[in-house]
Amino acid sequence: MKEIITKSLEKSMNYDGFKSLVSELVKQGKSTGENQSEVLLNYSVLSERRMKRLDKTIKLNNNTKNNVSKINKDILFLVLMESWCGDGAQTLPVINKIADLSPRIDFKVVLRDENEDLMNKFLTNGGKSIPKLLILEKENLNVLQSWGPRPSVATKMVNDYKREHGALDAVFKKDLQVWYNKDKGVSTQKDLVEILEVI
Repeated sequence: MKEIITKSLEKSMNYDGFKSLVSELVKQGKSTGENQSEVLLNYSVLSERRMKRLDKTIKLNNNTKNNVSKINKDILFLVLMESWCGDGAQTLPVINKIADLSPRIDFKVVLRDENEDLMNKFLTNGGKSIPKLLILEKENLNVLQSWGPRPSVATKMVNDYKREHGALDAVFKKDLQVWYNKDKGVSTQKDLVEILEVI
């Protein structure tokens, strides 16, 4: 596992680097990954806009700030992501703000499709769902916890909808984005604080 993580880290970028990559690709009419399509490009354009907006508007609550200030070991947030991922565009700005709170947290992003060996170790119900956040001990790259592809409240919404309708459709995806907009990153903060409290 350490070898796989080390290989992925060699291809990693910081959050600003990821955003710059997405912006550059969007200008060229592309998304990240080998598969290129109008749909993925449109999602990438939306993701770029969302991340820019949320970087400005997301506020961390006092509970998050207090808990992050208590972190007493050097950790690494490593996120598997692609430019077209709607859930990632909603949660990466929150993860970045949390990482910015503490000098003990380093935050790196790697592209899912370039890091298949790593992705395959952290599947969600057998699928390569992203974003997937790995929380690692920086010193030895031990995996302390993983999180994703979305906050637990949204995961329940997805599971309930699938149970009732069989699959996610455009209506649900729109409803999910509305939920994210109303939630303003609170659920992502709550999930991550619960993890950080026990590592």
